[in-house]
Amino acid sequence: MVRRVSILGATGSVGQNTIDLIARAPGEYEVVALTGASNIAQLAEDARRLNAQVAVTADAARLEDLRAALAGSGVQAAAGQAALEEAASRPADWVMSAIVGAAGLKPGLCALEQGAVLALANKESLVCAGALILSTARRHDTHLLPVDSEHSAVFQGLVGEDMATVERIIITASGGAFRDWPLEALEHATLAEASSHPNWDMGQRITIDSASMFNKALELIETKEYFGVRPDQIETVIHPESLIHAIVGFVDGGLMAHVGPPDMRHAIGYALHYPERRDLPVARLDLPQIAQLTFREPDLRRYPALRLARAVMERGGLSGAVFNAAKERALDAFIAGHIGFLEMAEIVEEVLTRFDAETGRIDAEMTLDNVMQTDHLARERADQVMAERAG
Repeated sequence: MVRRVSILGATGSVGQNTIDLIARAPGEYEVVALTGASNIAQLAEDARRLNAQVAVTADAARLEDLRAALAGSGVQAAAGQAALEEAASRPADWVMSAIVGAAGLKPGLCALEQGAVLALANKESLVCAGALILSTARRHDTHLLPVDSEHSAVFQGLVGEDMATVERIIITASGGAFRDWPLEALEHATLAEASSHPNWDMGQRITIDSASMFNKALELIETKEYFGVRPDQIETVIHPESLIHAIVGFVDGGLMAHVGPPDMRHAIGYALHYPERRDLPVARLDLPQIAQLTFREPDLRRYPALRLARAVMERGGLSGAVFNAAKERALDAFIAGHIGFLEMAEIVEEVLTRFDAETGRIDAEMTLDNVMQTDHLARERADQVMAERAG
């Protein structure tokens, strides 16, 4: 039977890896919608190749560019937020949610509401609105499958297991570009240095988040929300080889580790074919060649984002939306050259502190409107903090 699929965030690294797998199985999939942002050429090329029903750019100003690139293809072109949501709402059997940032939240909810299996690569959805995402999936009787390599690994380790027997979940981290740098050198880390990952081939923003470990901070919060475990059951270890993606520990002392190459097509393929396993075009590990796997405790002076994630998990409510919004604005400022690498965590911490002290918003009901309003206010507050710091 032909499966209808949509890919939200098709031009990013997760989207491109998803397209790679779908293109390898001609005749198995009907592509409903592809969405992207500014990479119009890539979006149009993929929409033509996969004969998508519609291609959508989030940038409303690029609609005519997209129409021109799709001329004569029969693929519909659309642009803007409303078009993204309409595309996500089109009937599909499986939807990849890979839009980066809080912008992916509403389209993901639209996909769940129309009944599609949602493969979730957008960390921010669960961080900002975990309870809302999970309740929407339950209400519409839809599956929510994790695509982050770490959460896919945990998910796979739990197949056939009783959550009541889970004692701990260990999320591994490569440590990013600066894992072996002297602490005093981080203050002067450049954008180019932060944008180079030792193991994974990812987009610039997530690569910088890896260097600061903000990506891992998001993943800790995501783990709590998705698997419903306590913050004290979630651990992080630095694992430079990036071959063990996560470990589940049980009450009998046993550990279940998921081991595989650093290739996103494994987690994507698992979600695409779930509950089956199929052959995937990923490398097979040669254990004697690997020889050893190493682990070490993360240094919270080097990675203050991990400490902030712990505070967010304990605080609960809408603090995840504040955390993510402040992080995104601080990252924007670092990329633009307005702040230094270490200042990102300082700004996020200050925004969290001000929200906790000055407003009751964090304790507001978790509705989409409240999440988006909190996101907006937190971005404003982050800009305010950065303006004050600049003098």
